[in-house]
Amino acid sequence: MDAVSHLIRLARVDASLDKHCLLSRSTAMDVSYESERTAPFHVLLEGTCQLQVGAHLLELRPGDVVLIPGGEPHRIITSGPGHLRGIAERQGNAFTTTLTDGVGTPVIDLFCGHYTFGPGAGAILFKSLPEPVHISFGETPETDAALRMLSSLMRTEAASEGEGTAAILSSLSSILLTMILRTARGTTTDAALWTASANTAIVRVIERVLDNPGGDWSIARMSRLTSMSRATFIRQFERSTGTTFGAFVTRVRLMVAADLLQTTSFTVAGVAAEVGFKSESAFSRAFRQQTGSTPARFRRAAGA
Repeated sequence: MDAVSHLIRLARVDASLDKHCLLSRSTAMDVSYESERTAPFHVLLEGTCQLQVGAHLLELRPGDVVLIPGGEPHRIITSGPGHLRGIAERQGNAFTTTLTDGVGTPVIDLFCGHYTFGPGAGAILFKSLPEPVHISFGETPETDAALRMLSSLMRTEAASEGEGTAAILSSLSSILLTMILRTARGTTTDAALWTASANTAIVRVIERVLDNPGGDWSIARMSRLTSMSRATFIRQFERSTGTTFGAFVTRVRLMVAADLLQTTSFTVAGVAAEVGFKSESAFSRAFRQQTGSTPARFRRAAGA
């Protein structure tokens, strides 16, 4: 299984399309913090606007997607003269249609939704992503065509809003997440998406570790497998993924461990050994640092 598909399976992400926004000029739409382990996303289909989150002010164009892994509050702004106007919402069966309060011809066509994930592998994955992730799918013919096809399906389904619309839009939003995680270019920060390395040798390493997290993944072995010197492998891995190889291996081991704690009857010591930790205590410390919970408490909460 390829790396992104493997990560999506481990993370067990639920997707929801919440709003179809047709905003006029001089409009501000505030998006508040929803809940823990929730990551909002926005897809701009037509027009231009700004998205303000924390210290970042992003300029969005058609084909741009923004994912906010930490769920931070943010604001969507369309330019125009006069004071910024608010929004009016019309609740449908599957999603909300959002319009500028008062009159005005829409200048942007924007879909807004969110991903929800659990406290284990999903939380570790989203925590590891840059904040925010800003990708321009319109920059290359291949990604532009893929997003146009996806957005066309979303628009068609949103217009009909019939039986099963919510489920279909949720599935299409899940496809969008997969596209984000496999796209390396266009992130807002200098940090790369470690899920989307463009280096084929590094991709093979990532897939090997995901397939067998408990294996011997020493730098010496990796340099032999990739036919690189130790220093070159370390440099290429960090440049391609934005993280160190050691941090990556630990992250994958903990994601798989969370899955095993939820789906098997292995003891905590057995899970630790399965994913490559030398002792139960070392595993418990690392797991708690990443998830805020001990493995035993995490398992009890998942069972409940």
